[in-house]
Amino acid sequence: MMPTSERAVVVGAGLAALRGAEAMREAGFSGSLSIVGAEPYRPYDRPPLSKHVLTGAIRADATTLPSSLGADVDWHLGSPALGLDRAARTLRLADGRRLPYDRLLVATGTRARPWPNPHEGRLTGVFTLRGRDDAAALRAALAAGPRRVLVIGGGFIGCEVANLCRQLGLPVTLVEPGPTPLARVLGTTVGSLIGAIHEGRGVDLRCGGEVEWLEDEGGRLVRGHLTDGTRIDADVAVIALGAVRNTEWLAGSGLSADPGGVDCDEAGYVLDADGRPDPRIAAAGDVARFPHPLYGGRRVALEHWSQAVAQGVHAGRLLAGAVPEAPYGELPTFWSTQGAVVVKSVGLTEGADALAFTQGEPASGRFVALYGRAGRCIAAVAVDSARWLPAHAALVAAGAPFPPRGAAADRPKGIEILAPGFP
Repeated sequence: MMPTSERAVVVGAGLAALRGAEAMREAGFSGSLSIVGAEPYRPYDRPPLSKHVLTGAIRADATTLPSSLGADVDWHLGSPALGLDRAARTLRLADGRRLPYDRLLVATGTRARPWPNPHEGRLTGVFTLRGRDDAAALRAALAAGPRRVLVIGGGFIGCEVANLCRQLGLPVTLVEPGPTPLARVLGTTVGSLIGAIHEGRGVDLRCGGEVEWLEDEGGRLVRGHLTDGTRIDADVAVIALGAVRNTEWLAGSGLSADPGGVDCDEAGYVLDADGRPDPRIAAAGDVARFPHPLYGGRRVALEHWSQAVAQGVHAGRLLAGAVPEAPYGELPTFWSTQGAVVVKSVGLTEGADALAFTQGEPASGRFVALYGRAGRCIAAVAVDSARWLPAHAALVAAGAPFPPRGAAADRPKGIEILAPGFP
C-alpha cells in the first residue's frame, strides 16, 4: 500500500475521471486525492444529454453520476488545468493555483468541435452539444418551437439530435458531406440503411452537401447556405462536427500528446516525447490513445461510455499500485438511438474490407452486420437486434475467421459478402 503522504491528482471531472478516482480508493490508496474539472459541476452522465434531456424527460442538472467517493476528496471545479511541470511535479490551474502530485491521472476528455467561423458560431440559435449547459440551452431552444432545425453533421450526435427533433414534432434538416450518415464509422452499406430510417421518420436528409456559411439578422440565425447555392431557412442550428481532444494544456510538459490524444503504453502509463513511460502518470477515457491488443497494437483513442468506465478503473488501480494482469484491451462497445431503433456495436470497424449481414433482414430495419478485415472478424453492429450481439462479440473478441462458418438461422441460403463502403 502507498504511504498516506502520497498525493494523487485527477485532471478531468467526467466519467473516466470519477471511476478512476473511485478505483484508486478501492485499491487502497489512502493519500490526498484532488479532482480538477473545467466545468463547475461534479461528474455527470453525458449520453442522456442528446437523448432524454433534449426531450425534457429529465433536466440537465439531474444527470449527476452516483459515486462511492467520500468527503476526503478535494474538488477543484470550474478551473481547468493550464499546464504541467513534471520536473516539479505540479499542475497549474486557470485560477493561478498550483497542485503538487505524486500520482496523476489524465482524463481531460474532449470538447465539441466549434463552427469554423467564430462570429457565426456565436449567433443566437447556433449550438454545440457536449456539456450540461449546452444541453440545457438547446433544450430551451427546441421547447420554444423553432420553425426548422438545421443539424450540421451526420455522425452519431447529429443523427440523435435529428431524431429527437422529429420526436418533438419539429421540422429538421440534416446536412452531411459524406454519401450517407455515419459513413465514416459504419460505411455506406450500413449508413444508407440508417439514413433510410431517419428519412422514414421525416428527417430532411441532405447527404453529399456542405453548409458554407450561416446567415444572421440582428445577431440571430436565419438560414444556412450550402456550397451548391441551396438555402435552408432555420432559426436553430446544431453543429455536430465531432470532438476535439483536450490536450493543449500538456504543451511543454515533455509528454507525447497532440490533438489526437495522449499516448500510453500497453499498461496505461503515459509516454514521454522519447517514448518512455512515466510511472507517475496514467491516462483514461476519450483523451487516452493506447495500443489495442485486439487490433495488432494499433493506437486508438475511443469516445465510448463503456470504455471510459473500464479504462478509468484500470488506470486508477494502476496508479494505486495494482499490477495489471495483462495489457489493457477492453472490447470497445457503443450504443446510440437512431430513429425508433437502438444501434449497438462491438469492436472497431476501421480498416474493415468486408461486411456480411448475419442476422435479420436489412430492408426490415432489424439486422446484425459483421465486419471483417484480412479474414478475421473485427466488429459487429446490431440495429434493433441486441439479443444477437453477445454471440457476435465473442467472434470479435476471439478474432474468429471471417466470414463466420455456417449460415445464420434465419439465412438458410448462406451469407453474402459485401463491401462496407467506407468513403
